[in-house]
Amino acid sequence: MEMRLQVDWILCDGYGLCGDLLPDLIGLDDWRYPILDPAPIARDRLHDAQRAVDCCPMKALRLESVSAHARPAPSAAASPSRSAARSGHPPLVEHRDLT
Repeated sequence: MEMRLQVDWILCDGYGLCGDLLPDLIGLDDWRYPILDPAPIARDRLHDAQRAVDCCPMKALRLESVSAHARPAPSAAASPSRSAARSGHPPLVEHRDLT
């Protein structure tokens, strides 16, 4: 199974440890946030990639299977804005009084 690195940008604080541990697969920008190679990781580098994942202080780095990125496109019927447009009614929006 092919694997690739993914970053949870909400969790990442830019420590840069991942890039220090795996510089050939993870570049770092000027603020030490990771720049990931989108290609699948070679089988012989998976151990090193897992080490970078395990050492991330914010637990923002993870390994995912490449197939996890292949998601089906949402159907037109599932989209509320499209179904509302077909019905002639505006989409429902909940308004709350914040005062």
